[in-house]
Amino acid sequence: MVVEKVHGNINDYDLKDRQVDKVWLEWYELEKKLLKKTTDSGEEVGIRVEHHLHEGDILYADDARVLVVELLPCELTVVRVHTMQEMGRLCFELGNRHLSLAIEEHQVAIPYDEPTFLYLEKLGFQPEKKEDKFQHVTVCHAHGHSHEHEHSHGHEHNHTHSHDM
Repeated sequence: MVVEKVHGNINDYDLKDRQVDKVWLEWYELEKKLLKKTTDSGEEVGIRVEHHLHEGDILYADDARVLVVELLPCELTVVRVHTMQEMGRLCFELGNRHLSLAIEEHQVAIPYDEPTFLYLEKLGFQPEKKEDKFQHVTVCHAHGHSHEHEHSHGHEHNHTHSHDM
């Protein structure tokens, strides 16, 4: 089966005794436009959609079943903040690392990695490691970059820099 559009969200859908078949996605797959997955029932599904997917999106529906996107939990680093200054400082540090993050009113979550966890502790934050779904994410499309300059005086020079500390 090839899915090319979303038919709503399970939270707004009347199931009418239909079987719910799930297709499980990693958080970073939600924005992919082309995927090949296997559902809980073992059916292979090609997903080719124009817009980002969300947990609960219905990819297929008939009288007997609905095919629904389900998000896999992953390891997260969660940092609680108490002031806007703390939030700003935290998001600045995470942004400098080109990390995707989920911002809520009093906390920020990022995918867990040990160096970032230790770095946040060193900065005085109190990160917690947690397994949960990484949702409502601001995705950072990280890219390496260099500064290449060609000058009219007949030579070039290249230099690169990193945002890592």
